[in-house]
Amino acid sequence: DFLAALGAAKKSTSKGDDLKKIEGIGPKIASTLNEAGITTFAELAKTDAAKISEIIADVRGNHVTDSWPMQAQMAADGKWDELKKWQDEADGGVMPS
Repeated sequence: DFLAALGAAKKSTSKGDDLKKIEGIGPKIASTLNEAGITTFAELAKTDAAKISEIIADVRGNHVTDSWPMQAQMAADGKWDELKKWQDEADGGVMPS
């Protein structure tokens, strides 16, 4: 049920950062990353985009992970205004060309 899943999601992310603040990461991906041992922005920032794609391969959807380490680094550094500006300009986590 939805509330139980929400409670479980909150519990699983309570010991780390809220990875859902990264453009393109939803509850299922956050939970999958947490299960793989990635629970903080700093850990996500140090993880290669290809490795992230590998970790979340079983999660349905088309996920562009290229920008996640960079976004996570901004979050880890507390650069929330810069991150928000980037996310506002990005389209689904991809910068327009």
